[in-house]
Amino acid sequence: MTVLSASSSLGRAATRFVAVRTRAAATIAALAVTGAAVAVAVATSSPATAEPGTVVVSESFSSGSLPVGWNAVDGAWKVQNGRLYGTSASSGENNKITFGRHLADFRLEATMRFESVSAATRWASLGIDVPANGATPWWIATMRSGTTAANGLEFAQRTTANAWVVTNTASAPYAAGTGRDVRVAVEVHGTQARWIFDGREAMRTNSLQRSTNGVQALFVNGGTVSYDDVTVTELPPNGYIRPKGSPLTVIAHRGASAAAPENTLVAQEIARKGGADWIENDVQPSKDGIPFILHDGTVDRTTDGTGNIRDLTAAQIKALDAGSWFGPHYVGERVPTLAEQLADLRTRGGSLLLEIKGRHTRAEVATIIKVIRDEQMMGRVFVQSFEVDALKYTYELAPELPLGLLRSSLDADPVAISRELHLTAYNPDGNALLARPEVVAPLHAAGVAVMAWTMDSAGLWQRLERIGTDGVITNRASELVGWNSAFMQRAPADPTVRITSPVDGARLDRAQSPVIAVAATNADTVTVTLDGKKSAAGRKLDLTRLTPGRHTVRTEVAGPEGTATATSTFTVTVSQAGLGYLLLTSGAEAAAINAMTVKLVHGQYAELATYVDRQAGKLVPSEVASVIAADARTLALT
Repeated sequence: MTVLSASSSLGRAATRFVAVRTRAAATIAALAVTGAAVAVAVATSSPATAEPGTVVVSESFSSGSLPVGWNAVDGAWKVQNGRLYGTSASSGENNKITFGRHLADFRLEATMRFESVSAATRWASLGIDVPANGATPWWIATMRSGTTAANGLEFAQRTTANAWVVTNTASAPYAAGTGRDVRVAVEVHGTQARWIFDGREAMRTNSLQRSTNGVQALFVNGGTVSYDDVTVTELPPNGYIRPKGSPLTVIAHRGASAAAPENTLVAQEIARKGGADWIENDVQPSKDGIPFILHDGTVDRTTDGTGNIRDLTAAQIKALDAGSWFGPHYVGERVPTLAEQLADLRTRGGSLLLEIKGRHTRAEVATIIKVIRDEQMMGRVFVQSFEVDALKYTYELAPELPLGLLRSSLDADPVAISRELHLTAYNPDGNALLARPEVVAPLHAAGVAVMAWTMDSAGLWQRLERIGTDGVITNRASELVGWNSAFMQRAPADPTVRITSPVDGARLDRAQSPVIAVAATNADTVTVTLDGKKSAAGRKLDLTRLTPGRHTVRTEVAGPEGTATATSTFTVTVSQAGLGYLLLTSGAEAAAINAMTVKLVHGQYAELATYVDRQAGKLVPSEVASVIAADARTLALT
């Protein structure tokens, strides 16, 4: 905190972005979850019954009974004292109440309170995608009463076999415990979701499997939980734009390419275990038209073979060693087909930022899309390319796939090209973006995310974060994950300010001499005004020159994260003691001070006013005489 006084100035706030940041560390292990996930159709558009910004559900439980349309599937649910109470008698009861409607993009938030639990491991959940009748499979965002445990928060699926698939875990900054209100929310965009604990993102997932008709729900397990102020809001479809306070999206360039041979399944596995949000890989066809994951036009650099990939058959490519060039422990690693890569992501978790590398015909793009469809990954693939034609073909054949345009230098009008190509993201070279950071805001205003490539240092990540970049393609994904973790643990960077003197609502007389004092954090500059005129922190207020009545001090501070303001209104009152101070400090002649003091002591306020009027500019300085006379007449009327 910086306290501004007469001898100090507002310096740069001590709380700055730390040099490192990323996703909660617990996410790292979660993405390595194995086990087949049930394939479910992915919803690709929101229903016509809701539009972005529409509040679909808003319930404060003030009616005293279960709201219309809320279905208590199992367990005991009741409305009491303006809250919804759910009870589960044991850890084996996943009791639920469903409501709302199917939405592809939405925010579900509620105030939750554990009233009692059988153990700190018991939980309550926000249901993300739940059949209205409560049948499996369903997806939930869970909070335990022991929220600080490594799995205090979870994203999880209950399968049709009544088994759990936990895709992501994290710990909250403090324990929910019992008897404590916690405001929680989950933001869902298709297969992506963000878990928000008391206003701050705790973790995210790319592994949801969405149904075509699932609704929202509340759950309780092994205790009694109360809910209040439940809202569901339709969101715009582009979930790739980073919300304020959320960390950068981590995109592993060619997998974990700094730790394993690029564009291989082992590089993908390492990136997934390291917590990357997305895997970025390149796709090109073999001579016989099979899409393979390879960056270069030839196999020379990254395999033990030679030749153009388009001149080699799938069988020839599969016979190549794609690992020994990187290190002896990767001997025998193969060049994966696109189908193999997608199958690995589908079963083991993760999403793909797929670059269509080089010129492709419409038929070749159609083959790529067919593979994505056949692998049931349309909801977890994002297509990008330097080739405009490849993006146009993709949009014609599969308009539901998000598109990103790769650029080495920025277009004169990135928004215009984004609209022309139906882009979800504009993906420039990071250094080019840093040279023109002003393009980010209009792209966001147009609903287009910004993903920068290929940036590998904390200093560059920090600069990209500050200009509003949404995601970073990097060779050092695990390091960016760690950088994000530190970012999430930082103190809030928004500037704050308050006026500590004069205190708001203070009543002061002429005898007092308050100093304007301002306390601020995360601020670089401060301005202060008194009744709209420029003043300064640390300035002593001369109440002998202010008119009686209300006066307002206002301050505004500015820092890297924005601005903040504060006001304090005080009242100058007229009193005998204050008038006495005026007389003694008036600079009048001694005889006049003596005469005025006698009249003041005897309460002869009218006579005092008359005397001062006569002596103004003579025995009493004229600039103070009018104030003394006005205060005396005020006291004469009381």
